[in-house]
Amino acid sequence: MNIYLDNAATTKIDSEVVNVMTDCLKNRYGNPSSIHAFGRKSRSLIECSRQKIAELIDASPQDIYFTSGGTEADNMAIRGAVRDLNIKNIITSKIEHPAVINTMSHLKRKNKANIYYVDLSPNGIVDLNHLEHLLKTNKNTLVSLMHANNEIGNLICLNKVSTLCLKYGALFHSDTVQTIGHIPISVKETPVDFLACSAHKIHGPKGIGFLYKKNSVDITPLIHGGSQENNMRGGTEYLHGIVGLSKAMEIACKNLEKDKKHILGLKSRMIHKLNESIPELKFNGQSKDLENSLYTILSISLPNQDYSDLLLFNLDLLGIACSGGSACSSGSSSPSHVISQLKNRENRINIRFSFSKYNTKEEIDYVVEKLAYLVC
Repeated sequence: MNIYLDNAATTKIDSEVVNVMTDCLKNRYGNPSSIHAFGRKSRSLIECSRQKIAELIDASPQDIYFTSGGTEADNMAIRGAVRDLNIKNIITSKIEHPAVINTMSHLKRKNKANIYYVDLSPNGIVDLNHLEHLLKTNKNTLVSLMHANNEIGNLICLNKVSTLCLKYGALFHSDTVQTIGHIPISVKETPVDFLACSAHKIHGPKGIGFLYKKNSVDITPLIHGGSQENNMRGGTEYLHGIVGLSKAMEIACKNLEKDKKHILGLKSRMIHKLNESIPELKFNGQSKDLENSLYTILSISLPNQDYSDLLLFNLDLLGIACSGGSACSSGSSSPSHVISQLKNRENRINIRFSFSKYNTKEEIDYVVEKLAYLVC
């Protein structure tokens, strides 16, 4: 049996997405910037995709900019804000994605911005009172907080953070890579300045994503070249990737409630069975909280025993794919930067299970059975 429970790293591409991309590859090969019929047909596909994506988050099409993925979108927003919008201070947390953490570290080293870290609870929950304190005492500020943590599933309330940013005149950027397509997002209801998305987290292709940028926020390109993306990102557009992203978002949003119910059932089942089967098991962050965590992620920790170093390897031998944390920081034997911020988790072995619409109850039962066999 082969079981894939690493969907926070990437997802299996949906067959409907494959079909529209294949059709595009075969039949829409004109350069979108060409003025002849072949080019116009390609351009039409891009703009129809942009329109569809914009509608799904209540945005205007001109506010959607296609990128190579979430990392580029995060960089585009953060670097652009510092370079072009007189941002001198950035408020973030120590459990952000490496695309944000490392970009900020670079800006700090280059003396481009001051970085302030909002306090976290022992479970990694953002302290909104401390966020307000930081906003009161710092002007020309960008707040960058991810909607859901990719390792432990902790959620922030976008509305509350957005309200604080508006109150103190700060810009707000959120990495929503793990939540778009899983949680309804409306930029009309929640006024944010920047959102980042990546297609391969919602059963779309790798190498494509988008940045939502509020129209009133004027930044210059990160990548210079031609006049593509309304002069915001040079380079011939990844046409079939854009079409695939649009289709993946359409499917995810259309089936959101149905898929959420199914996946939440799997997560609840795993929590129950793990509690029954494995003594001394703990849940990281808020991931056990079915109401206040992202339903696609469950992070656990186990006592550090003789089996620890080979546990993920042995699970893989049993056909179970999961992870110790973010795929973006794999290869390190030390705890991830996220786990290191949690109380009493540093000296334990940590495993992240992340679910999708393709997982089944039978798979969950098998995984718990084999994990209990390995550690008990």
